[in-house]
Amino acid sequence: MKHSLHYLLMADYLLFQKNLLAEIKDTPLTSGQPKILDYLRLHDGAVQKEIAEACHIEPATITSVLLGMENKGLILRKKLNGNRRSLYVYLTENGRQLAERVNSEFEKIEENAFLGFSEDEKKLLIDFLTRINQNMYVKGSIRDE
Repeated sequence: MKHSLHYLLMADYLLFQKNLLAEIKDTPLTSGQPKILDYLRLHDGAVQKEIAEACHIEPATITSVLLGMENKGLILRKKLNGNRRSLYVYLTENGRQLAERVNSEFEKIEENAFLGFSEDEKKLLIDFLTRINQNMYVKGSIRDE
């Protein structure tokens, strides 16, 4: 069982998550918030729906997660041009600083995960995982909508 794809993917994800949470335990972040900060670091001003899709969070859940982040002063949600249907999400200065910290922690964990890998092996693994991800959307039980 330890060598099956599903086991290794789940185990690696959980180890990655545990490492990250241990490194950011001094922050107000909960487990679902680092990936949102990381996404907003590169896509500041994104619509909630885009964030939910990119971070693989259900649309109903993203509202409460973002509310928690807003209450912590990490983000601002704004309606633009009178558009009541879409809330745009922006990092505050505190949110931006924490997003940079999270990114730095992600990079350290990845560096540790890739110990002993050549650059070609790293690229190959990322290519393979990307293809698996694409296959799961196209041929798997989860369909892009």
